[in-house]
Amino acid sequence: MQPTIETPQLILRPFRVSDSERVALLAGQKTISDMTANIPYPYTEKMATEWIETHSVKFEHKSAVVFAITLKGSDSIIGAVSFPSLKDGVAILGYWLGSDYWGRGIALEAAQALIGYAKRELKVSEVEVQHLVENQQSRSVIKKIGIQFKENRSITVRGEKREVCVYRSFI
Repeated sequence: MQPTIETPQLILRPFRVSDSERVALLAGQKTISDMTANIPYPYTEKMATEWIETHSVKFEHKSAVVFAITLKGSDSIIGAVSFPSLKDGVAILGYWLGSDYWGRGIALEAAQALIGYAKRELKVSEVEVQHLVENQQSRSVIKKIGIQFKENRSITVRGEKREVCVYRSFI
């Protein structure tokens, strides 16, 4: 069973299907889609439900782990932090926050907590993360985590070629 992780200002917990409406509201913001490679616009409650329903099986198989980010004292989600891929000791880091929560150190705190958990409990030895070149907020978070820049790559996002910065480090 997936645990809950507590940090100084956050609770990272498993998503529940009842979070679908809030996920669609936050992840469905155009600014979120524009800054991510994997969140389409528009993003519906049905899409959120389908996404949430994949989490427990992936956790059980140790192929991924996804946490809802909540502020202490509130059970309402404000974003997500995850390893959407766990394979051969390498975890691919992903995160998003509702735009009202940007610039408060939340993504950094959540990512650091997830990395610590993965190192202790999931035997992860390397973390990889990428961001769209224009996503300066993610660049800042990744630099503060201390993951090393490796290269730029071209990927296809919703049928369009986009450039991403790729980072990877041992933890």
